[in-house]
Amino acid sequence: MLRRAAAAVGSLSAARGRLEWLNEAGNLIGTTLDLGRTAQELADFAVPRIADGAAVDLLESVLRGGEGDRAGGTGVPLTRAMAVSVIDPLRHLEPDPVGELTSLHATPKVVYRCLTARRPVLVSRIAPGQYESIAPSPQAARVMRHAGVHSYMAVPLVARGVLLGAADFVRAGSRGPFTPTDLALAWELASKAAVYIDNARLYGRERETVLTLQRALLPRAAPSTPGLRVASSYQPAVEPSGVGGDWFDVVPLPSGRTALVVGDVMGHGLAAAATMGRLRSVARTLLGLDIAPERVLARLDLAARDLEEDQVATCLCAVYDPADGTFRLASAGHPPPLLIASGGGASFVEVPPGAPLGAGVIPYDPLTVRVPEDARLMLYTDGLVKSREADIEVQLGRLREAVAGPRPALRRSCDVSSARILGEGGRRFDDAVVLVAEARAFGDGELCVRSLPPDGSAAGEARRLVREQLGRWALADLVDVTELVVSELVGNALRYGGGPRQLRLVRHDRLSVEVSDTGPDLPQIQHAPLSAEGGRGLQLINMLCRRWGSCRTPMGKVVWAEQDIAPASGA
Repeated sequence: MLRRAAAAVGSLSAARGRLEWLNEAGNLIGTTLDLGRTAQELADFAVPRIADGAAVDLLESVLRGGEGDRAGGTGVPLTRAMAVSVIDPLRHLEPDPVGELTSLHATPKVVYRCLTARRPVLVSRIAPGQYESIAPSPQAARVMRHAGVHSYMAVPLVARGVLLGAADFVRAGSRGPFTPTDLALAWELASKAAVYIDNARLYGRERETVLTLQRALLPRAAPSTPGLRVASSYQPAVEPSGVGGDWFDVVPLPSGRTALVVGDVMGHGLAAAATMGRLRSVARTLLGLDIAPERVLARLDLAARDLEEDQVATCLCAVYDPADGTFRLASAGHPPPLLIASGGGASFVEVPPGAPLGAGVIPYDPLTVRVPEDARLMLYTDGLVKSREADIEVQLGRLREAVAGPRPALRRSCDVSSARILGEGGRRFDDAVVLVAEARAFGDGELCVRSLPPDGSAAGEARRLVREQLGRWALADLVDVTELVVSELVGNALRYGGGPRQLRLVRHDRLSVEVSDTGPDLPQIQHAPLSAEGGRGLQLINMLCRRWGSCRTPMGKVVWAEQDIAPASGA
């Protein structure tokens, strides 16, 4: 009776010890959502607690973002070594190198049965002829035998019905061989670890999905911007939960102007990436109708409030006009941009901060800044300066120090700025966008801006200016059409816009003609009756020019038209 009671107490104590051991495994395995790190934590936990050596292999399909082996086919899946851990006396063993494909297909291995049957395999006492069926190569088998390895077991890594890989264990020296109890315990440990590995796989797959969508919704190449040289960089977060929501855009505007937009949706994942894509599309559309950044943000706020996800976003919009070398900026709760002088000095541009998009607090106040030639304006999202250890003001100061001094080449400026503030070995836990624009002054051969009288003589004056300027640009073949276009534009300004203000001619990839006025209404092409004497001017412009358009400005509106320049035209 006493003997049975003592046995029961011993069995209960052993069960409690195994339970405590598995609970400890839950605290030490799966501390991150990284597949390699989780596999290494499993190997490190098993050695020396249950084994003298351990190795973890994962299916190649899992590492490539697939689901693993759910059907359980007859073939042996392709696996890759992910983690190895051994006690010091066994450091000379030769397992498959971490990161390389395993050598399962060289000769039949004991672990074959583990992977194909999804059942654990125990070789309590390794016979002399079994080493080559356990080790990855004949040389590794000889090293294993000389090291005194005498016991082996392998367990599958299965989570939610999906085969993810396998873990195998060895014992050597005077330590006793593995028992069926050890095998059951190792199988429980592998089952627990497999769930953590599967979580890491799912998070990794979600990160890749969000990252693919995020990159697809961002600009793939910078457009031609005659007044600016632009460089951009998108750096995703290392952590899967931090990807999605940051965006930037470079929008060419009429007559050499350029809009720079940087935004950050508050949140991450697929929903944030989708919201980012919507806001970017709406912003591009609005900038085609109005180049006043404060009004663009106000309408973007209304659009953000209509989104089903009820998400808010910060945004900074800057419009550059090469005619006077100015940026007009407006901010919706976004970090301030940096102005970097050609000599290396850096200072923040104190744009009046507005409420984030979607908050419903408008209007937004603009700021106009004149920048010298070769100065750079740096826009970014808060992921560039966000830190879990330092306050945001401290990080902004570090950013200013990081960009000050000798300036790198423009195409490297985004990556250099990010690397300097992140530091060596730093891990980014939030997306970061960096957009750097360098002002480039127009030469006399590219831009011509002239004031026009606000009366009936404006049309004749505009035609004279066109003839003279196109003559200097050696574009005589475009004079007739351009005179007709500018006459129609000035006529519209006199009739509907309170009189013209300025004529702007830009020669870049195309010849652009623009007339500004103070009227608020944008012209539209309409069907004119046969008996009508007017109403066909815009139809002529539409037929004669490559494209035309109109948009509002802070002072009124501009109407513009573009013509292609023949390859032989222009000196």
